[in-house]
This record gives sequence, C-alpha cells and structure tokens, in this order.
Amino acid sequence: MLSAYAEGTDTAKVTDKQEAQALLKKIQSAAQKLNYSGTFIYQQSNQIRTSRITHVLEGRNEIEKLEILDGQPREYIRRNEDVTCYIPETKTKLVEKRVTQDAFPAILAALPADLTDYYDVKMGETGRVAGFDCQAVLLEPKDNMRYGYKLWAEKNTGLLLRAQTLNGKNEIVEQISFTQIGIGNVDHNHLKSSFGNTNGWHVESSVMNPANLNEWTVTGMPVGFKKVRELKRMVTDAPASNNAVSQVTRREVSQLVFSDGLAAISIFIEPGSQSRTEGSLQQGALNIVGKRQGDYWLTIVGEVPSAAIRQVANSIELKNK
Repeated sequence: MLSAYAEGTDTAKVTDKQEAQALLKKIQSAAQKLNYSGTFIYQQSNQIRTSRITHVLEGRNEIEKLEILDGQPREYIRRNEDVTCYIPETKTKLVEKRVTQDAFPAILAALPADLTDYYDVKMGETGRVAGFDCQAVLLEPKDNMRYGYKLWAEKNTGLLLRAQTLNGKNEIVEQISFTQIGIGNVDHNHLKSSFGNTNGWHVESSVMNPANLNEWTVTGMPVGFKKVRELKRMVTDAPASNNAVSQVTRREVSQLVFSDGLAAISIFIEPGSQSRTEGSLQQGALNIVGKRQGDYWLTIVGEVPSAAIRQVANSIELKNK
C-alpha cells in the first residue's frame, strides 16, 4: 500500500514538473510572439518605477516601445536587435544594439528544460493580476548562488504578468507587475515616438563590437552561468558641471556577459586611471562590486545574491599574454 502511495506521489511530482516546464515554454513564447500593451511597476525595496510597454510582432519583425513614466522622460524603441533611446532633455537619440534578451516580460532567455539543472520547477497557486486569471510557476534554486522566482502567467495566453524575485528566506527582493494590460489588438500608432519631430536632435551611435577577451578568466562563476557575450563599447561621460565648456569624455569599456538563462552577471573592464573607491552595493536583486585589479578597474554586476557576486569578483584573473 505504501509503495503504491509513493509511486503515486512520484508520478504526481513528474506530472507537476512537466506542466511547469510547459508553462515556462508558453511564457517564453508569449512574450515574443503576442501583441500587447500595458503599464507595469518595478518595485525594489522602497523604490517604485512605472513604465509602459507596447509590443507587436509584424511578420518576422519584433517591434517594442518602452516608456519610462517616472522621473526624467525616456523612451526606448526596439526593432529586433536595434534599440533607439530618446532623451528629450538633451535632444539626443542614442542608437545601440541590445546586449541581453531578458527584459520583462520576456525574461526567459534559456530553454525551460535547461533551467531544471539549476532550479526545481513546480506549479504554484492560481490568482489574479491586473484583472486576468493567472497560474503561478515556481523556480526554486538548487544552490545559494542564485535567487528563486515566482512567475505569474495569464491562463489563456501564457503572457507573464508578474515576476517576483525571492531570496533564501522566500522574501520578495523585487517584483515587476502589470497594473493594466491589453492582449491582442494593439494600435500600431503607440509604437511611434511620443516626441514628435526629432529633426535636429543629436544622434549618437553606441558602437559595440564583438571582442575576444580570453585573456580574462573567471574561475568562480556559479555553476550553470555560461558566457553569452563578449564585447567592447565606447561609454560617454557627461560633463562634470552644467558648464558647456566642460569636456565630454569617452572611454572604452570591455564587457563579459554570463547567464544561466534567467539571471545574468556582467563584468565591465576598463583602464583604472580614474580615482575610484572599491566597495559593494545592493539595489533590490542587483548586487554590484567595484574593485581595482592591477592596471584595470572592474565592475561586477549581477541579479544574484551578494555571496555569488563576491565569489565571482574574487576569482577574476588576467592571464599574461
């Protein structure tokens, strides 16, 4: 009798895991292929930011507009991999390629089956988000080098409506949630820039080039984080004051990007000529470490617990050429 019960329990677990993986697959596909438009809030500790997103798939072209609704106005319009950022206070359009493919609600970069190596995936409860019936799915980390996640998907389409990041105590570290969302018919006019005529605006191209950064090794990267991008980019520093005479400085920064398919860790490398103070900082789920290493300054940024970022930071080495 007991063995039959155990078998039934095991079968239920397998079925639950399969259902959870199927839902993750649906979440991943819905964010890329559905048309939707809505407002979401991003909440970390005592900070809240509001944004509006409009997403359309036209044939093979994915077009998306993200408007930052709090603080200084910002708009990002993405067509496939090309992103234009509108900065009205300086009448600037910044054109660049997107580096990672993990922006809400398209936060899943990996195949759901791959995530099960590092997370226990299971179905959660049902509930309502922004007026829609949702099914939650849980991703519980198998080690202390990553956070857990609770994702709420709209029952019919699978579109992700809420994502919660959880620490080891199962406390919410940060969350992103739609407060209003329309799925299906989207007015394509909403994809146009809100700033009307931008003739005369300064256009700045953020040059990003693939790079070979094999001289840098990282021995303490948490299991499952694979290198997904190596690049070099020019970064523009704003003038130190409002004085127009102040020189705008540009510097080259190298970037290594690692991901486990859900969370990302970036290592930024630049010549260490500037005077900076070493230290660490936490913003919601994001942990940041800045440190000097020989002639270089390293900034390590990741959506992982502080212990993981410290482990990575302490394991970066520059091989002698």
